[in-house]
This record gives sequence, structure tokens and C-alpha cells, in this order.
Amino acid sequence: MKSVFQQLPESVLTQILENAFQWFVVVDKECRILYINEDYCRFLEVPRDKAIGQPVDQVIENTQMHEVVKSGKAHVASPHYIKGTYMLANRVPLIVDGEIVGAFGSVVFRDMTDWKKLSSHVRTTMDKITMNSNESNQRSYRLEDIKGSSQAIRSIKETIQMIAPSDLSVLVEGESGTGKELFAQSIHERSERSDLPFVKINCAAIPSELLEAEIFGSFSESKNQYRKGRFEQADNGTLFIDEIGAMPLTIQAKLLRAIQEGEIEPLGAQQNIRVNVRILAATNKPLETLIEQGKFREDLYYRIQAITLRIPPLRERMEDFTELANTFLQQYILKAGKRRLVLASQTRDYLQAYHWPGNVRELQNVIQAAVYLADNETIEPSALPDTLKQHRANQFNESNNLQDAIEQLERSMIQEALGIEDDKKVVAKRLGLSRSTLYEKIKKYNL
Repeated sequence: MKSVFQQLPESVLTQILENAFQWFVVVDKECRILYINEDYCRFLEVPRDKAIGQPVDQVIENTQMHEVVKSGKAHVASPHYIKGTYMLANRVPLIVDGEIVGAFGSVVFRDMTDWKKLSSHVRTTMDKITMNSNESNQRSYRLEDIKGSSQAIRSIKETIQMIAPSDLSVLVEGESGTGKELFAQSIHERSERSDLPFVKINCAAIPSELLEAEIFGSFSESKNQYRKGRFEQADNGTLFIDEIGAMPLTIQAKLLRAIQEGEIEPLGAQQNIRVNVRILAATNKPLETLIEQGKFREDLYYRIQAITLRIPPLRERMEDFTELANTFLQQYILKAGKRRLVLASQTRDYLQAYHWPGNVRELQNVIQAAVYLADNETIEPSALPDTLKQHRANQFNESNNLQDAIEQLERSMIQEALGIEDDKKVVAKRLGLSRSTLYEKIKKYNL
């Protein structure tokens, strides 16, 4: 390294020093300025020839260079208040043969606003990287991860066990938040392709002008660069197309050809590529309605729905509520590092009386927030969102008399007991009812 610098002319070394950093200064062990760049001097409004040789504290206000020389410890990204603004500075000791001979200081950011902008940009970039990393290394859901013992869920699980080993296309229908991806991954995990890629794409999350290249890949002739699409990434595995109803008609036609012929046509490519992919699709809107509106191809619909799984909304499977709530509660108790936490009976009543427009995902988010907001070992209604508490208040306001309120409570208690215990004899005993009375109330409340 020494020989390299010896070969450089002094003028070149000066250019390097002047431009390597925005502002910088070098001091000796007496903290007198040995070198300071011209740009820094202009900011300080001090001629360079007068600054050099002066004690650094007489030239740079609030300097801490003497502390670095004295302690031998570097200051990294240290705030420095100078001329009415905060800057970020690095200061490092200069050591020769184990002895401190001076220090070097440089301004990293001349304004904290610049730092905040960069910090925000870095955080955003890192969030995207983390999100992409998490997506590519996402957890694989299994059939056992589907919680619930209602008739509807048991029937769906049985269907998945039967169809998973095949290569049949499957359409998963359900409102937002019902867990359609979980069901799709469960099919993949039970299939012969379970050790091969499970690739997903959300048609509603990608601009339509980019969606075709994202699905089928693209070739740039000017750059001589080829980029694989999701179809090719999923080769020999499973492609999960979420929100397929949002796919433009032109791309629907290309998807239909890809499914029928087993090959894709990347944008800009001169030849087609053979692929072997199982298609799983999901929609939160009935595709039959979109067909009637001319927004979805009927021939594609019949291609992708060899089997259709209809995932019921949470409000139609409230017998699964207790198991779901308890699962999420235990999950977030562990994450929060809390030893023990239970739902107060009134809190559980609030949750069970709610209509859950956001379905299982909304329940999961509410439980997660409540765990962190709980003050002690019991989650009280105060930890719930205002929407749930207002809904509960409206229910009581709509009750005409005490009998209505009693029936609401009775229905809630029976529903919760049935969610915990299947044996009706045991449930009746716990509730202090005869079995015949229990069956009458189950019929009355349509449980």
C-alpha cells in the first residue's frame, strides 16, 4: 500500500483528500489542525491557511476531537451541534506503533434531515428485502394447521385428503381473511409435489401492465436478459394464483393456453417453454358473477375448477371460534414472552357476539393486539378495538327487554361449551341442564 501512494503525484493525493469526504479534519496529538479540506473551511467561514496550525476547538465549535485523542476511543455517527444545526460525525484516533499521534474527523451528514431521509429509505428498503425473504422462505402450512371441527371444516379437510395426491386444478372460494392460502398450501403439502416449489402470485397486488411478465416471464433483447416468471419458477410444483378474478381478460386467454398446452410464451421470447405445473386458484368474488359481467372467461373457469372448495366465513362457523381464539392466544402469548394470559368471560362474550367481517384474519389480529395491550393476566374488554365494543353496545341497545339479553347470554354460553366439548351429555351436565333441554336449546339457537 505504501508503494502505491509513493507512485501517486501530490496533486492526485490532494484531489483524493479533498473529495473522499464532504468535510474532514486531521489533528495532531496536541489537537492542532494538520489538515482540513477546503469545503469544510468554506462552511466554517475560515481561510484554510489560517485554520491549519490552530487548536481545533478555536476553529470548530463543540468539537470533541480532544476527547478522541485523550481516550483513544472512536466516535461513530456522533451528533455534532455546529452553527445552529445537528450533524453526524465520525472521529477516530490515529495510532502509530501503539501510540496515539492524532485524530481524524469527518462529517457523515451535514444535516440531520438528510440522515432521517436516508434512514427512512434504508428502513423501507430493508422492509422490502425482509418481506421478499420471508415470502421466499415462508412457512409451509399443513392440513393440521387448519383449526376447527365444524361440519364445514371437517368436510373440506376430507376433500383435501382425497384430491391432494392428484393433479386436479382446485378453485378455493372464500371471503377475504378466511385463509384461502392456508387451504391451498395444505393441498400442496399432501400432494406428490410437496418437495417441489409452491409458488404464489396475487393478481390484485401487481399492476396489470406488469402481471403478464410476472406470470410468464420476459426476455429483453436490448439487454440480452431473460427473467423467469412464476409459471417457470413453479415447474414440476404448484402455482397458486390468488385473486384470479382480478386477472385481465387478455392474460386469462394466455393462462388458458398455458394450462391446455402445458407450455408458456414469455414476453419477447422467440419460442415457448414447456412446463409441468399444478394450478391452484383462489377468489374472494364468485367467478360465476364475473362471467355474467363479462370480466372472466367461462372456458378458463371450467379449466381451473375441477374441484371447488368453498371456505365459509367465520360468522358461519362460530362453533370453531373457541379453538381458533385459543390457538391464536397461545401463539401470541409465547411471542410476547408472557407467562400466562386468559380471556375474561366478558371479553369472550364480546368476541363471540361480533360478526367478524374480516373473518379469521381479523380475529387473529384482534387477539394479537389484545395480548400486547393486556395490563395483567386477564384480557379485559378494554384491550379490544372500539368497533367490537361499539357492536356489543349496539346489541344491548337493540334488546327490548331483559329476556332478550338473557337469551343472548344463554346462546353464547352453550356455543362456547359445545366448542370445547363434543359429548352433549358432558355439556349438559356442565351447564346444569338435562340432555333433552340442551337439545331443545341447540335447535332453538340453531347451533
